Amino acid sequence: MKRVLGILTIAFLGGVSSLGVYKIFIEKPQVIVEKTVEPALQTMNASYTPTVLNTASAPTDFTEAAEKTVNTVVHVKNTAIKEVYNPFEEFFGTGNGKRKQERVGTGSGVIISSDGYIVTNNHVIDGATDLEVTLNNKKKYKAELVGADATNDIALLKIDSEIELPYITFGNSDYAKIGEWVLAVGNPYNLNSTVTAGIISAKGRDLQGNTSIDAFIQTDAAVNPGNSGGALVNTRGELIGINTAISSRTGSFIGYSFAVPSNIAKKIIDDLLEFGNVQEAVMGFSFRPDRDEVEGVEIIEVTPGEGADLAGLKQGDIIKKINNIKISKIADLKGQLNAKRPGQSVEVTIDREGESITKTVTLMKRTSFDSRVLGIRLKDLTEKEKKERKLENGAKIVQTTNPAFVEYNVGEGYVITKINGNKIYSASEAATLLDSYSQRSGRRLIIELVSPEGQIERYGL
Repeated sequence: MKRVLGILTIAFLGGVSSLGVYKIFIEKPQVIVEKTVEPALQTMNASYTPTVLNTASAPTDFTEAAEKTVNTVVHVKNTAIKEVYNPFEEFFGTGNGKRKQERVGTGSGVIISSDGYIVTNNHVIDGATDLEVTLNNKKKYKAELVGADATNDIALLKIDSEIELPYITFGNSDYAKIGEWVLAVGNPYNLNSTVTAGIISAKGRDLQGNTSIDAFIQTDAAVNPGNSGGALVNTRGELIGINTAISSRTGSFIGYSFAVPSNIAKKIIDDLLEFGNVQEAVMGFSFRPDRDEVEGVEIIEVTPGEGADLAGLKQGDIIKKINNIKISKIADLKGQLNAKRPGQSVEVTIDREGESITKTVTLMKRTSFDSRVLGIRLKDLTEKEKKERKLENGAKIVQTTNPAFVEYNVGEGYVITKINGNKIYSASEAATLLDSYSQRSGRRLIIELVSPEGQIERYGL
């Protein structure tokens, strides 16, 4: 036994000696250096040889979609000239206190026809006294505002070109899928024809605090100031959205951007071209707020004689689908209705006490609009009413619960003609403006009305 232990001890010592000789005289020492470098935020040239990817494993090829889109996206320059008042100039006799101030804003737009129609966001051109469009080939054109819808933040422009222009084709935004690759094309920070890629992160997104648009497409494609009004396209180069907003605490992209679905944008454009305003379609019922335990939209009251009532919908029905498109929440329902016109019929699938039933509902034109903050209900003026009251524009009040209006006997029969100096052409526009101004702290609201007797009255709130 002692002999065996002796042999093992000698073998162990021999191995240790050999390893020590190798480490000292043969193996080269390795030095590990850890270095921390603060990331540079400045623009710099990147000179490197990229790794060649196997195209078979690449997620998709964006080049075709980018080539189809970049020449259809334009740069929109908005010049607004406003008169500002300086009381000190008038007091000291150096002038009348009035000066003209120029404000310039920029954004993007998308050519949708060869004869020069361009869709953009309403907030890109809002308040403009002059509009200039620059094509991708650097040619500049004066643009005319055809019409706008502040509610859905869509505007339509027109330029006159000596040649046929490249234009984009509309895709069906209902068929866009979560996880699908998309491209955002626009002019962020005045960097023309910028293309970014991402996926659709969500659909039917209702931004908290946004009372106008309830059915955004959410994407993680980079969108920054200047992208507004630009194109969101699929990998076939079809327009599926108009880039509109970002969610950010810094003012720059942090991973969330939102687009008005193309089906809604197209419907608004068609309405502006045919009617000059947006024809809003309703089914004729009120619904319960979204609840976690209910998937769908629950009807709590049906308006007698309107589409839902005539089709046989009832209180307690839960809407699950419209035209076979799944409805999980109110934003999904509003997105579908915003893309439809009065007079159209839709197939509505409901859950009635556990039974799945499909009804055909004919949509009707919405005739009244509420300003929730001010507590008034408005309707459009008919052509007959305009003629009788000798008015060119306005929205009539049909009901009010606002204490300030009640105190001054302002109510049914009054017509709102201007809000903060802006002419009002529809009840929808008036309700949107009233709520938007009343939600901005520090902004005074000046409303001009015409009484039933024809007198002009102004109220400051």
